Amino acid sequence: MISTAIRLARVGSGSELAAAVLMGLGYPCVMLAALIPNLWFFAAAGAVTYVADWYLHQRNSYLINRLSKVRAGLPIRFLLRQLLLILLLARENLAEQPLFYAAVACFLVFYGLQAPQGALATLIRLRRTMPVVTRNIDLHAVRIPDAPPKALLNRSAEKMLHLDIPAMAGVIVAAGTGRTVFAYAGVAATIVLGLLYTAVLVPYLRRKRRVPAAPAVLKAVGAWLREYQPTVALYFSGSDDSAYQVNMWLETMEQVEGRPLIIMRERTLVDRLNPTSVPILCVPGGQHLMAMDLSTIRVTLYAANVGKNIHMLREPTMKHVFIGHGDSDKLASVNPFSKVYDEVWTAGQAGRDRYALADVGVRDDDIVEVGRPQLAPITAWSGTPKNAIPTILYAPTWEGWDGNPGNTSLLLAGENIVKRLLNAPQPVRVIYKPHPFTGLVNKKAKAVDERIQKLVTTAAAQRATDPRWAGEAAAAQAGQTAARAELSRIEARLAALTSPGRKGGDEAEESRVSLADPERLAEIKRLRSEWNDAYWGSFGWWEHKVVTGAEPKLYDCFNEADGMVSDISSVVSDFIASGKPYAVTDSAELGVEEFKRQNTAVRAAVILSNSAAELDELLAAVADPAADLLAPERRVLKRYLLGPDEPTSIEQFNAAVRALAGKAEARNSGVAQRLAGQRIGELDREAESPGAEPAAAPDTVEEKGAEATAAR
Repeated sequence: MISTAIRLARVGSGSELAAAVLMGLGYPCVMLAALIPNLWFFAAAGAVTYVADWYLHQRNSYLINRLSKVRAGLPIRFLLRQLLLILLLARENLAEQPLFYAAVACFLVFYGLQAPQGALATLIRLRRTMPVVTRNIDLHAVRIPDAPPKALLNRSAEKMLHLDIPAMAGVIVAAGTGRTVFAYAGVAATIVLGLLYTAVLVPYLRRKRRVPAAPAVLKAVGAWLREYQPTVALYFSGSDDSAYQVNMWLETMEQVEGRPLIIMRERTLVDRLNPTSVPILCVPGGQHLMAMDLSTIRVTLYAANVGKNIHMLREPTMKHVFIGHGDSDKLASVNPFSKVYDEVWTAGQAGRDRYALADVGVRDDDIVEVGRPQLAPITAWSGTPKNAIPTILYAPTWEGWDGNPGNTSLLLAGENIVKRLLNAPQPVRVIYKPHPFTGLVNKKAKAVDERIQKLVTTAAAQRATDPRWAGEAAAAQAGQTAARAELSRIEARLAALTSPGRKGGDEAEESRVSLADPERLAEIKRLRSEWNDAYWGSFGWWEHKVVTGAEPKLYDCFNEADGMVSDISSVVSDFIASGKPYAVTDSAELGVEEFKRQNTAVRAAVILSNSAAELDELLAAVADPAADLLAPERRVLKRYLLGPDEPTSIEQFNAAVRALAGKAEARNSGVAQRLAGQRIGELDREAESPGAEPAAAPDTVEEKGAEATAAR
C-alpha cells in the first residue's frame, strides 16, 4: 500500500511520502491556527511546513516540480505563510499595535529585496554561461575567472526565502510574550540578512568576474580546432539518462587512429561522461556548431538517431556513419533513418542481414562489419561456475516507447523468473540489474521492478541467516571487511581524481581546468579495476544482489555471472561474447520457432515462456557442461553476430575508419578539381530571369572563398 501511495504521489521513497503528507497537512493547520486563533499551534504547524518543504527540496522531489506547475510554488507557499501570520495577529486583536505594522512593513520590504537578489543571481549565471562546454581542450586564449562560491548561487531563491525565519519567529514570540523587542530583532535580522545576501552578489557582476563574451570564446575554440585538426568525431545528443550510450564508445575513441573529438549538444550530459583523454566539445547552439570550421574531420560517428544530428549531417566534407549504441534484433537497430548516413557499421554478418530483411533503404554496399570493440573487457567462460553455486544475472531491458509486450520480460514474466531462481532446487545466486530507463514510459514496469528488488533483498536477508551459509559467512567476514574498507579508500581517491577543479566550480571553470592528464587517467583506470574487485569481494559469492546505477558496469556483471536471463536487446548480443549459457523470454508469446526466426540473437538461447518454467534447462547447462547442449550453437552464433575474433574488433574498426576517411578525401579532391576555375557568376546567371542584370560576384571559387574569409 505504501509503494502504491509513493507511486501515485510521484515521490521517491517512504520518507519523501511522509514529508509530502506533513506538508499537505501542515498548511491547512497553519490556516486553521490563524483563524482560531492559536499562536502556538500556528508556530508548530508552521515549523512542520518549513522542515517538510526543505526536505523535499533537498531530495529534488518530483512533487515540488508539480506544485510549481499548479501555482503553488515555493514563493507562493512562503507568501501564504506570511499572510497567515498577519491574519493571526489581526485575530489576536493586535492589528492596531506597532507589532502588526512592523510585521507588515518587514514582509513588504523583504519581498522588495527578493526582486534584485533574484535578478542578480540570474544575471551572474547568464554571464557565467559560455556558448560551449569543454573537456581536454586548452582555452588559455581566453581568461575564465573562478566561479562564485557555490553557496551563493545554488538554490539562491530558496535560501533568500528562508531568511524570513527570524522575522516569523520573532513576531510569533513577541505576540505570545508581549515583548515586542523579539519582533523588532527578528525583523531587523531578516532585512539585514536580505540586504547582505543581495550585496555580496554585486561584485560578481564586475567584468573581471565574468566569463568572456560568446564571440571571444568561439574564436578561442576555432583557434584550437585549427591547431588540433580533428579527423574523427563522435557526435552525440540525448537526454541525461542516455549518457551510457556515449560512455560505451569512450575507450574505442581513445584507441581510434587519427585525432579524435567528441561533439555533444547537451550541457548536462558532459558531467555524466566517464573520464577520458579524448577532447570533448559541447556546443548547445545549432548556429554556433554550424559556424565552426570542422573541415579537417573526415569521419563522423553517430551513436543515436536524433533530430539534432541534422546540424552535423549537413557537412559534405566528411563521411557520416551510424554506429549505434548496441547491436540487437530490436526495431531500433534497423531504423529507416539510417539511410541518411554514408555507411552503417554493424558488429557482424547478422547486422547486415537484419537490414536486408527489414528493407528500409540501407544498401548492402553501405554496411561495414567492424565487430564490437567495447566487448574486449568481457572474459570468456571457462565452462564451469566460478564458485560453489552458479550465479545467474537477470538483466531485463526497459519497456520501450511503443508499448509492445515483447519489449521487456518485466511486466509479464519478471517476477516469475526471479521467484523460480530464488527457489531453485539447487541453490543459485541472483544478480538483478534493471535497465536505467525502466518505468520511464510505463509506471507498471517501475512497480514490478520495485517488487523484484524487494524479492531479491528479502531473499538475501533470509540467506544471511540460513545455517547452510553460516560457515562461509564466518570464513569470509574478515575479507569482506577489508574489501569494504578498500572500497571506501578507492571511492575517496576516485572522487578527488575525477574532480580536478576547485570544489564548487561551475561549468565554465570546469572547462578551464579539465585538461587531459595521462597519469591521472591511468590512475583512474587502475582504481576502477580495483574498485570492481573490492566491490564483489565486499559480500559473499552466495549473496543475492540488486545492482543499479553506473557501477558496477553491465560487463562487470557479465564477468561475475555464469549465466544470464534477459530480453531482446543489445545485452543479449554482448553477453554472447562470453560464451556462457543464456535464456531469453518470449514475452509476446510468439512460440519458440517463430521467436527464433524473428530474433537472430536467441537462436542459441533457452527460450522462456512467461511462466519461466523452462529455467531448469538453463540452470542445468550452467552447472554441468555435459548438459550444455547449446554450446556449439553459441560459438557459431557468436561469430555471426559479433564477427571473427581475428583481426580484433579495434583493428577492424580502425580499418573501416581509414577506408572511409580515404573516400572523404577522394570526394573532397574531386569536388575541388571540378570547381577549380569555375566562374561562379556564370552559374548564378543561369538561375536569373532573362534580361535581369546579374549581381557582381567573385570570378572564381578561390576568390569567393577569400572574400568570405575576409568578411568573417
